[in-house]
Amino acid sequence: QVQLAESGGGLVQAGRSLRLSCAVSEYLIKFNLMGWYRQAPGRQRELVASIDAVGATNYEDSVEGRFTISKDFVENTLNLEMNDLRPEDTAVYYCNARQVFTDYWGQGTQVTVSS
Repeated sequence: QVQLAESGGGLVQAGRSLRLSCAVSEYLIKFNLMGWYRQAPGRQRELVASIDAVGATNYEDSVEGRFTISKDFVENTLNLEMNDLRPEDTAVYYCNARQVFTDYWGQGTQVTVSS
């Protein structure tokens, strides 16, 4: 069973940065698509950023230019560098890994941005 574990969330002021990390129990090359999602209170879970097997990335419009998704094949982690954070970025952030037609999820990490 694939296990994902997020870390790095917390409370920060607007304009500051955070780095989220997702430890994956299997080699990253086994997944054809990986991503970070977030869910704010009262809202649906949404895709924030994704990265495919060859490193092509995709970002939600509101985070384009502020967030960077990356894979670390040495540490076996999926990372999300978040800069210039805004109060509207407040949410629980989830790591996702897709292996063929199966999705795996972490438990989530809370990010709270104060104004």
